[in-house]
Amino acid sequence: MIKVTRMNGKSFIINSDLIEKVEETPDTVITLTNDKKIVVKESGADIVDKVIEYKRKIQRSIACSVETE
Repeated sequence: MIKVTRMNGKSFIINSDLIEKVEETPDTVITLTNDKKIVVKESGADIVDKVIEYKRKIQRSIACSVETE
């Protein structure tokens, strides 16, 4: 789950696993696997960074739970 900002300034959370592609047209358009399109303020690179950071947090969480077992 990553936090993004609509063009009107309102923030919301999307499930990063549902992102099919991110395009800069020049606005950043996120296309979800259900073909829904979302225009956000963040750049494509920002979206990629947020997804990577989210996935790292998940991996760290899994690694910590394995270490404590």
